[in-house]
Amino acid sequence: MRAVAVLLLLVACDGGILTRVEGNTDGGKRDAATPRDAATPRDAATPRDAAAPPDTSVPPPRDSGPGEPDAALPDDCAGGPLPEPMPGCRPTPVPNTGDPYADCVARINQFRAECQCLPPLQRWTEAESCADMQAEYDGNGGGPHGGFRSGVCSPRGNAQNECPRWPSVDQVIEGCLQQMWDEGPGEPFSEHGHYINMSSTRYSRVACGFYTTPDGRLWAVQNFQ
Repeated sequence: MRAVAVLLLLVACDGGILTRVEGNTDGGKRDAATPRDAATPRDAATPRDAAAPPDTSVPPPRDSGPGEPDAALPDDCAGGPLPEPMPGCRPTPVPNTGDPYADCVARINQFRAECQCLPPLQRWTEAESCADMQAEYDGNGGGPHGGFRSGVCSPRGNAQNECPRWPSVDQVIEGCLQQMWDEGPGEPFSEHGHYINMSSTRYSRVACGFYTTPDGRLWAVQNFQ
């Protein structure tokens, strides 16, 4: 059974643990890359026992087109997507299948469907190796969204969320993604960007990536396209 990590919201001059960013075509909360003309927010979240690396975020692009895949929604979603997420929505984490990439996408889609009746995102398998490279780059000194901003690989996506220095994949999928969704809609983007990326209807697919540093800390990114 996965243990859920408690997250602390940190505000510091040089950032924090969870980040979101947007490139010329993407955005995210505590793990994302920023567009050329976007400011870098300074908020981040970290697991209770983790140090806080720099964290940034940027709003999602405004020119991305819709393209959600067909998929069944819960029976109580007959009325279509909700304008806002259900308050206090904390769905039971998806089962651990042994494939963290699939579980990560399934968890994101779980929040979208069960908490706001949104259609699912497709698993972007062809972009997972790049997501892994970005996570490795960031964990080895690049910092949150460093690989995304530097364009270390492609396809990188249009927006990114990131969970830096987490204890395990299970805690990222159960705890970090819940923390991101809990930000909910609102302004400024620096406080709600992770949720905005996760719930956006501008994106049709998502690729997750993971890298564990020599000291055992996990860096995890989610790239939206």
